[in-house]
Amino acid sequence: MAWMTYISDWFEQDDWYEGLQRANMSQVRQVGLLAAGCQPWNKDVCAANGDRFAYCATLAIYIYQLDHRYNEFKLHAIMSEHKKTITAISWCPHNPDLFASGSADNLVIIWNVAEQKVIAKLNNTKGMPASLSWCWNTDNAVAFVAHRGPLFIWTISGPDGGVTVHRDAHNFLSDISIFRWHTQKRGKVVFGHIDGSLSIFQPGNRSQKHVLRPESLEGTDEEDPVTALEWDPLSTDYLLVANLNYGIRLVDSESLYCITTFNFPNAAASVQCLAWVPSAPGMFITGDSQVGVLRIWNVSRTTPIDNFKLKKTGFHCLHVLNSPPRKKFSIQSPTKNHYTSSTSEAVPPPMLTQNQAFSLPPGHAVCCFLDGGVGLYDMGAKKWDFLRDMGHVETIFDCKFKPDDPNLLATASFDGTIKVWDINTLTAVYTSPGNEGVIYSLSWAPGDLNCIAGATSQNGAFIWDIKKGKMVQRFNEHGKNGVYCIAWSHKDSKRIATCSDDGFCIIRTIDGKVLHKYKHPTAVFGCDWSQNNNSVRIWDYTQDACISILSGHTAPVRGLMWNSEIPYLLISGSWDYTIKVWDTRGGICLDTVYDHGADVYGLTCHPSRPFTMASCSRDSTVRLWSLTPLITPLQINILADRSWEEIIGNTDYAIQQGTPPLLCGKVSRDIKQEIEKLTGSPRVKKLRWFSQCLSPPGGSDNLWNLVAVIRGQDDSLLPQNYCKGIMHLKHLIKFRTSEAQELTTVKMSKFGGGIGVPTTEERLKEAAEIHLRLGQIQRYCELMVELGEWDKALSIAPGVSVKYWKKLMQRRADQLIQEDKDDVIPYCIAIGDVKKLVNFFMSRGQLKEALLVAQAACEGNMQTLHVSTPKGSSYSDDICREDFNELLHTVTKELAEWYFQDGRAVLAACCHLAVDDIELAMTYLLRGNELELAICVGAVLGESAAPATHYALELLARKCMMISICFPSVGYRNLAADLLLMIPDNELHLVKLCAFYPGCTEEINDLHEKCKLPTVEECMQLAETARADGNIFEAIKYYLLSQEPEKALPIGIDFIKEYINSSNWTLDTIYPVLDLLSYIRTEKLLLHTCTEARNELLILCGYIGALLAIRRQYQSIVPALYEYTSQLLKRREVSVPLKIEHLSEELDAWRVCTQSINLSSEESPYTSPSESQRMVYTSLLKKLKEEPLRGTIGPDYVTGSNLPSHSDIHISCLTGLKIQGPVYFLEDGKSAISLNDALMWAKVNPFSPLGTGIRLNPF
Repeated sequence: MAWMTYISDWFEQDDWYEGLQRANMSQVRQVGLLAAGCQPWNKDVCAANGDRFAYCATLAIYIYQLDHRYNEFKLHAIMSEHKKTITAISWCPHNPDLFASGSADNLVIIWNVAEQKVIAKLNNTKGMPASLSWCWNTDNAVAFVAHRGPLFIWTISGPDGGVTVHRDAHNFLSDISIFRWHTQKRGKVVFGHIDGSLSIFQPGNRSQKHVLRPESLEGTDEEDPVTALEWDPLSTDYLLVANLNYGIRLVDSESLYCITTFNFPNAAASVQCLAWVPSAPGMFITGDSQVGVLRIWNVSRTTPIDNFKLKKTGFHCLHVLNSPPRKKFSIQSPTKNHYTSSTSEAVPPPMLTQNQAFSLPPGHAVCCFLDGGVGLYDMGAKKWDFLRDMGHVETIFDCKFKPDDPNLLATASFDGTIKVWDINTLTAVYTSPGNEGVIYSLSWAPGDLNCIAGATSQNGAFIWDIKKGKMVQRFNEHGKNGVYCIAWSHKDSKRIATCSDDGFCIIRTIDGKVLHKYKHPTAVFGCDWSQNNNSVRIWDYTQDACISILSGHTAPVRGLMWNSEIPYLLISGSWDYTIKVWDTRGGICLDTVYDHGADVYGLTCHPSRPFTMASCSRDSTVRLWSLTPLITPLQINILADRSWEEIIGNTDYAIQQGTPPLLCGKVSRDIKQEIEKLTGSPRVKKLRWFSQCLSPPGGSDNLWNLVAVIRGQDDSLLPQNYCKGIMHLKHLIKFRTSEAQELTTVKMSKFGGGIGVPTTEERLKEAAEIHLRLGQIQRYCELMVELGEWDKALSIAPGVSVKYWKKLMQRRADQLIQEDKDDVIPYCIAIGDVKKLVNFFMSRGQLKEALLVAQAACEGNMQTLHVSTPKGSSYSDDICREDFNELLHTVTKELAEWYFQDGRAVLAACCHLAVDDIELAMTYLLRGNELELAICVGAVLGESAAPATHYALELLARKCMMISICFPSVGYRNLAADLLLMIPDNELHLVKLCAFYPGCTEEINDLHEKCKLPTVEECMQLAETARADGNIFEAIKYYLLSQEPEKALPIGIDFIKEYINSSNWTLDTIYPVLDLLSYIRTEKLLLHTCTEARNELLILCGYIGALLAIRRQYQSIVPALYEYTSQLLKRREVSVPLKIEHLSEELDAWRVCTQSINLSSEESPYTSPSESQRMVYTSLLKKLKEEPLRGTIGPDYVTGSNLPSHSDIHISCLTGLKIQGPVYFLEDGKSAISLNDALMWAKVNPFSPLGTGIRLNPF
């Protein structure tokens, strides 16, 4: 296995533990990402191949990949190696994993998307690669061209590697705007020029330079740039050309003749992008530059077939994908009869659209707009699959949360706009008019004024009224000098301060009256900016002295932010691409975040969630972070219901060295005041309010609203935005019905009829009319079906029978499902076929639609037609209700899994709470490692959540037991004990805590007393007595609690080895003993005298861990656990009843018998298991039994697992693959695994994958 190359050294030796670091992970968690938009400066900035597409912002390339399970494209990676504007990208036609990009600093890069790494770089390209493309005639060459040429060809590898110049493509008379290789004719290439002409080169033919200019330009010096060029995929010579003003032509590149000129509906329309539709011969699409109108064309017509207005903003570029494969469920097609009777079923023709001669096959267009918007439009269904609207396309200099509505975040950018985002949905909701030059800074107006003040590079400062959508005031006191910072006073809403490059800081009223003007010797950047320095200086203004210098950044610091609750916590953002978190009491850097791909500028804190932070950067992204892991002990104090003194303090006390974190800000003080006003038990409110304060946005409010509904809260107390989230099943239909009533005022447009009908159809119609007059209604219906006139057939089918009508409706529904048409919905609802409709929605990944239909059925809104009911209709209704309930839970589970796989465990839990499935909701929180939230919610929901709450308390206690900075400290020891004391049957948990605690005898006895356990000395006696009585478990327990815990090892290990030797052992007999043994103090386990016992313990934990991982379906770590066990068996001196061959057999049997679960792609070959493999797997399952806690089956997936970062690419030492999402470093400081794998590993095997005997603590 790949991981062995990283860690095999550890398995060779027995003194590996000396000098080890502690395993660790980043404390600052990325919880949200606002991706950049597509840049509007260059031409070839979007590309696609296979099931991926990509677009460029100014400095980064965003890659989306099709998730086959949910049939949707998801952001997969962000490539950010370029330091200057990206000029073009091109996907390799021969290898979907490779693409090339060029940038303004004369750099071309070849990327491997699958591995997310650079595989080749070409510096100094002798001119900027303004346009770039893979060569279609060779496998590993990229062509690029500067504005005037020549065309360079870079052969990336092989004996001919290097850069050559194209033999003919040079010495052009006009700049090149775009070029395209022919996809079939080897070596044929066309260039489009700024003057409107084309140059065509083909091996063996005479070069054609500057030909085919638009007729209107002939004999003039005017320019009409070529904006788009695409070869006809079905022809060797035909070429579509778009000129900025002249429009679109189809030309013949051989005869140099213009075949067709296409006409737009109005003269003002102009086009800068076009694309052929590969699945529809002769069809192409264009996007208008002024307004976002998508036009559908066929080469046989000079006018568009259809037009869709998709956005107010014009198109910048277009690319057509073949439709993603739909998940289909099979439907029996009617079998053709050899004879036709009056009752035989007709085979209907496929449906055609209203414009039957030019029906558009399903295709998806990647659309990029001039405002940075990017979307994927389904042309067949005429709807957006997704639309990322109004993204910034340049450096974001500042970001600020709205003070009175913290769900809104404003950002200011180099692209001249301010945008306002909803951080719950991560979508843009407002954008300023633009054209302001560079906007360096912004400041929200106080209260509910809904205005933002902005500071610009050359246009002074302004006030933008968001609701009116316009600038309502401008300030020009700084002249043309750059205004770097603006601040709106929140104590006096009429005052605004600005500071500028001219050295002045000006305070004025909002109507422009200057109140104060302060002169500085140099440019003023504002209070949050340092003066071109790589350090952060902390000043005590009462002493007028610098009291601390925080060193660590390697470039100027541009963003600074104090945390509003922890007074010594400072966050800094730098041009070295990092964010650092500092404890200013000792000048210690607590954590460094590497996820931005360029200079970090703005930092801001969420007003009501003080541990949620946003940052913005030159990489054009805004990222959301949770700082909560930095204050774990404080969170646990709240959970353990400690006194206020251990939760809230004053600043003077909190900033003393060594003081545990205390909340000192306004948010926590307000919570305390509200709680003290409450009568009765305030614990429920306290847990909810603090949980919402400490959790990041993205579901926690939704979760607590559902908890309140389940506990019987009155509907009138639900917040206004409740209906925008996941609603409880009892509200779903009610809220959606009122939404539908609001929408009834919207009028739907009608479509016109089709074109003439061929004669065979005329004859069939005539025959049908005769059948009708003869009273043969069923035959008439079947002929109408054959003609595709379903409405006529269905309208008179009840004349045969209701049963026949229903059957005909089902056939119509089946056909529409096969054709993937939305028209199926009314048919399924009319005949009450809820299951078919729900399956249809689920097959398309429309899980929320499926949920709505299933819930409506559960509430009795779907009338199932009972043609004949033998046992009475009430019995049938009960059966249906049960079926619908089952269907509802199936859909809920699928929707929850969709959220969970998207890294949103809290919303996955909301789905289950919405249908009152508390147990599953809790387990999703556990699998997302939202332990503190799970305990809060579990404590409020009580008995039904108890098993999961207790497991969460156990895991959180493990976290406290191993917190790296000070587990031996009394504080953490007591926190762990307090958590475990909240579990009813807690004796064994407390034993494990006391066994693991590494203090002196006196400290250990204090802990024993707190946990109501005998003293260390008494435990030794009890152990000896239990051993003499043959009570193995009690002997192990008390030895572990004694002064000589190592005596427990041989007893426990011999017991387990003896069991494994017997053929009928199960996991549940061995695991409790092994789990208890694993809590032996680390320093005792690492003694040289324990070497053999330690190695045997690690091997047994590895093997039992592999079995537990199989039981819990932790597919990603099962092979690694088997491999780990095998390597230890191979390299260490041990005598355990396990053989490497047997482990290998078990792993192979598991792989082949579970491959349907493990298959990563639809194309993977299926191998049938052999008889012996089936037997091995069956005996394996007998040992496993069932997982005791329902719902914990399935992999762990923490928040942010799928958010791409720009940080160093880490390779997992378990899988050899690149780690996506949070990384966990093992104790050697260099081996890394994903946090998800670390969590799963620690839950089934407490010891590190390096075989050192050190415990993992990724919780």
